[in-house]
Amino acid sequence: MSKGAEQQTDYKALRELGVKHVTKGVGRITEGIMVKGEGSYVRYDDGRHMLDFTCGIGVTNLGHANERVSRAAADQCLELVHAQCSIALNEPYLRLIERLLPVMPHASLDSFFFWNSGSEAVEAAIKMARTLTGRQNVICMQGAYHGRTYGAMALTTSKTIYFQGTGPLMPGVFTTPFPFWHHFNVAPTTSPEVLTEQCLAQLDLLLAQQTAPRDTAAIIVEPVIGEGGYVPAPPAFLQGLRDVCDKHGMLLIVDEVQSGFGRASSAPGRLFAIEESGVRPDILLLAKGLGNGFPISAVVSWRGLTDRLKPGSMGGTYAGNAVSCAAAAKVLEVFKEDNILDNVAARSNQLVNYLNSLKQDPALAPYILDVRGSGLMIGVEFATPTSSFKNDVAIVPGAPPNMASRVAKKCIDKGMLILTTSVYEVIRFIPPLNVSEADLKKGCEIFAEAVREVVKQG
Repeated sequence: MSKGAEQQTDYKALRELGVKHVTKGVGRITEGIMVKGEGSYVRYDDGRHMLDFTCGIGVTNLGHANERVSRAAADQCLELVHAQCSIALNEPYLRLIERLLPVMPHASLDSFFFWNSGSEAVEAAIKMARTLTGRQNVICMQGAYHGRTYGAMALTTSKTIYFQGTGPLMPGVFTTPFPFWHHFNVAPTTSPEVLTEQCLAQLDLLLAQQTAPRDTAAIIVEPVIGEGGYVPAPPAFLQGLRDVCDKHGMLLIVDEVQSGFGRASSAPGRLFAIEESGVRPDILLLAKGLGNGFPISAVVSWRGLTDRLKPGSMGGTYAGNAVSCAAAAKVLEVFKEDNILDNVAARSNQLVNYLNSLKQDPALAPYILDVRGSGLMIGVEFATPTSSFKNDVAIVPGAPPNMASRVAKKCIDKGMLILTTSVYEVIRFIPPLNVSEADLKKGCEIFAEAVREVVKQG
């Protein structure tokens, strides 16, 4: 048997092992084993070479196996792998802080705690907010996603799949509307000003009826809701949340786990989505693109707050792992050296213009309701022929059913990984931030071909 045949036999056995032994609670959009990633592409054990517009759900922002980031991690592996944060400081941890300080969205953000995942960062933020304010309640947004651990799960409202059958969840959580036209069942053309006014009015009502300000520790918000549909928050809404927090002594927690590190950059030079609004977070949460695939998250605040925490109240066995910190420090260096944010601006314009041209195509126009997002965090929402939501504004007679999932499946069949999101018919584009003009054009053409085929099939 040839070496190639032996390898395929081994992969076949591994696939069968996976089907049998990987928990059914983990879902996947493709079959087979991903064996290699390079830049904007991944390769599977069966030879498929796929353009990746998922980036591991917004993680490999600098492409798969970025040589400089991976080399920094490999070099660190030969020096010090694990320096537990409660035992000693480690150099990569401090180098990462050194590089993060100048790029923070507000000069007040000068206190850092590194953990392993976005969910853990959310847990830490809630713990900090309750400790520092002496209050219990937390307000989250309708359509939010903050994670699958118990505290984070209680704040997640994008889909019931994440928490159904797991109650009781963490108490003291209240939900307020997010300015997304579909939540209000109004036209996609409804102005951000109208939606913002409605949402801030509902927030005031929530504080008068359900959670008194003196009992409310924090408001947590994604500047661009991710799992809820890739919807950017209008700057005026974020400014309104800041005003409410300042008025009532609450903390504003800004979750940029997915939108941060250039993913939803609205202009060259801006690493974070919150910067467009000029709003100051009390606690800023980062993960995903921070380590370009190495597990790390950050809870960033200001020393006037965190100096009040008791030593030992924060920590974790792998918190601030030296290898992950070394990788993350190199990520920031690559961003600067390669002018990544300039590419984000150029490719964002290319992508949005292409998607809007599809939206204006008479053959497709009735079925593409919205193109939205920021930077290279872009969503496309389709119409539906029927809906479980009463009088759903997204209903368009004759629209293909299950359009988002069908388009995504066709894209995968044609060689591009792409994801759906939310309870609505939405596809999300999450290409690498350093994606080339040619590869973005290729992805757009695959998407357009898939949409036309689904529309034709009905």
